[in-house]
Amino acid sequence: MHCRSCHDCTARGFAICAALDKTELRELAQLSRHVRFESGATVFAQANIATSFFSVHAGTLRLYKLLPDSRRQIVGFALPGDFLGLPGLPHHEFSADAVGRVTLCQFPKESFATFAEKRPQLLRRMVELAGHELARAQEHMVLLGRRSAEEKIASFLIGWRDRLSGIGRGGEILPLPMKRLDIADHLGLTIETVSRTFSKLERDGVIQTFASGVVLLDAPRAEALSAGVS
Repeated sequence: MHCRSCHDCTARGFAICAALDKTELRELAQLSRHVRFESGATVFAQANIATSFFSVHAGTLRLYKLLPDSRRQIVGFALPGDFLGLPGLPHHEFSADAVGRVTLCQFPKESFATFAEKRPQLLRRMVELAGHELARAQEHMVLLGRRSAEEKIASFLIGWRDRLSGIGRGGEILPLPMKRLDIADHLGLTIETVSRTFSKLERDGVIQTFASGVVLLDAPRAEALSAGVS
């Protein structure tokens, strides 16, 4: 089905669509489909031919690569407003699974590329979003280096908080829709280490855990740990 009115989209202000005027939004809507995936469903798989681009409307996606030894490395989590797809790459560089129910706007690759080529402001917006993603990837490479488990978890929580705040999803409880195993595979830790570290941070009064997420009881302490300041 075609995407519902882009003017009512809650992710529009921080998605690629923010670069378009009303007429262009209507034209883009004609190219798109509103698609839904249930929790655990694969949106696209690593190494498959890329025939579509996606913009996340609602929900969270788990982005990961399968290593030659079959281990999984989660490279990130996509949130509303994130754009998935790079022109010029014939295949998907990673896989994307739904974490809970997700809704996406799907664009045929060739049609979207033609649409974007005529709109430099849209291309600039895509470059801007790609730049943010590159910066997060570089930060993650540093995080996977010589950092303690406590610093890694704190950095993940602070980064997740800041991303959610940036799209208007901030609140007292920091929702964590992903599983502890996902966090472990993202941070290069074992699930046992992640569980022990969450428990330690809770004992130290830094966080309080709930079934749906955590509360940062001592945000300055979490920020200091995130920065590698003991």
